[in-house]
Amino acid sequence: MERLWRSGTTIVLNRGNSSSKKIRKTNMANVNDMKMIGPVKRLRGALPKIGIRPVIDGRRQGVRESLENQTMQMAKNAAKFLRAHMRLASGLPVECVLPQNCIGGVAEAAETAELFAREGVGVSLTVTPCWCYGTEVMDADPLIPKAIWGFNGTERPGAVYLAAALAGYAQKGLPAFGIYGRDVQDAGDETIPADVQEKLLAFAKAGLAVAEMRGKSYLSIGAVSMGIAGSIVDHDFFQNYLGMRTEVVDMTEIVRRVEEGIYDQEEFVRALKWVKENCPEGEDVNAAGQQLSRQRKDWEWEFVVKMTMIVRDLMVGNPRLEALGFGEEALGHNAIASGFQGQRHWTDHFPNGDFMEAILNTSFDWNGIRQPYIVATENDCLNGATMLLGHLLTDTAQIFADVRTYWSREAVKRVTGKKLTSKAEGGVLHLSNSGPATLDGTGQQSRDGQPVMKPFWEITPEETGKCLEATKWCAAILEYFRGGGYSSQYLTRGEMPVTMFRINMIKGLGPALQLAEGYAVNIPPEVHEVLVRRTNHTWPTTWFAPILTGSGPFRDVYTVMNNWGANHCTVSYGHLGSNLITLAAMLRIPIYMHNVNEEKIFRPSVWSAFGANEPQGADFRVCANFGPLYGR
Repeated sequence: MERLWRSGTTIVLNRGNSSSKKIRKTNMANVNDMKMIGPVKRLRGALPKIGIRPVIDGRRQGVRESLENQTMQMAKNAAKFLRAHMRLASGLPVECVLPQNCIGGVAEAAETAELFAREGVGVSLTVTPCWCYGTEVMDADPLIPKAIWGFNGTERPGAVYLAAALAGYAQKGLPAFGIYGRDVQDAGDETIPADVQEKLLAFAKAGLAVAEMRGKSYLSIGAVSMGIAGSIVDHDFFQNYLGMRTEVVDMTEIVRRVEEGIYDQEEFVRALKWVKENCPEGEDVNAAGQQLSRQRKDWEWEFVVKMTMIVRDLMVGNPRLEALGFGEEALGHNAIASGFQGQRHWTDHFPNGDFMEAILNTSFDWNGIRQPYIVATENDCLNGATMLLGHLLTDTAQIFADVRTYWSREAVKRVTGKKLTSKAEGGVLHLSNSGPATLDGTGQQSRDGQPVMKPFWEITPEETGKCLEATKWCAAILEYFRGGGYSSQYLTRGEMPVTMFRINMIKGLGPALQLAEGYAVNIPPEVHEVLVRRTNHTWPTTWFAPILTGSGPFRDVYTVMNNWGANHCTVSYGHLGSNLITLAAMLRIPIYMHNVNEEKIFRPSVWSAFGANEPQGADFRVCANFGPLYGR
């Protein structure tokens, strides 16, 4: 059987079974020479900064003068701490902006607001060791996340100011986070207690995530995939809750750029060589008479590499295209996240997007080790937004997966004759999808001998080689993908702490987030082999065991699965449930399912006014009361 395909020029390729059995060999020599692409600002717009506001008792002739140095030093210490312990997700350093003088009244507050606007401040932290004039010194910008650190000391009433200021912010509808150390410090103590450090970092990282999203784009490539509700791009959600615009291009734009050569030809040659050396083909499970010819498969490799480059260029632009005469295409869509519809209008005819999505979501490619991109398969924009939140909070790549199957220990015993043990003893969730899962998700990066997923600036060339070696690229199953392509196949290394989470959209409620902290777990290889071969085993697998609480949706693993709100989820390295809850509070997105200990939860102080004894219900009430951050 023959079909006509075009890639610049018209060619005829045989789709029938080929006698050629040539399989790519892996040669990792060049991986060990992989360079680190330094922190790069690849999106338009100023980098968000943290503004530190030292507020002070404005009374002169003794009071203010006695506090000036202590208050300004508190602000400088906070700035020094945050700069030392944080980076932006791009790897660039976090900058802090401080006024020259402390803020003792409304005039100095206005001067600081002007300074912050000029400097691009996106997060506001007020610090003080003393009483101040609450509403006169407050930060009144409704779009900037804000917190107040009131020094716990007895010499001056910093805690009294903190309470008065938080009351003022609540009364004016400007939710603010209160930071108050558990233990009393001496007036001259410049150390930052551990509990205060934890809250400073949680607030600042979430606040920077809010600021980094603002003004950026979600790029929808295509439309709705196979009727998946998450693929229905809700422009109002992105605008009102995330402060983002939505850009839309048809999938035929990829075809146009392939056929007209609108990509860096030199990079393509280098990329294809790298792929041939480092992306070995895996099993072709199609029936012998249906397998594609070697010629066809080689063309597909060329096509999916071009797809990868083109989607990247659509997202963030490429100055090389300007030099090649494609000035408009060189600009990109300033997309901090994107989604590719693929199925079925694309995949019934063209190679699927699995390779493109997997490589872009990974922290490295043929150009070197770099910040991952965020690309959602099937244009599931809600999972794309979820992946974006996880990336901005952790600086790491994100796993996109189906919540595919719940395997109880009884079911595993029945079909394999084996028992699940250790963290998997209570049953596991099989998380798998056709290819967009980042190669970082292999778990082949390590820290202190344990599997991790690292920020790109910590990844070594040796670790990229291990991720590639752990991944095979299986020919697409033609029943699913008539146009062919390649799907990544790997098994996530177990005993790694991870969080599974997802934003869902509910009519009448709006967006709501659910999360489950747990572990990627190891199961016996022979058990894994039996279980994955009951479904599509050419796709990546993560075996996930949530941490159970014995009640509610975390009564057991089955109940977690039964309460999951969609077919997809995001998996992020680490237990970041409390950080997600902090970020969601800033965006006014309620949390309807989580297994985070209550003492770890950090929200604006006004949340307790909506039900201190019932924090989960209060979260829904307060989000409805204040509405989305940008929906005023």
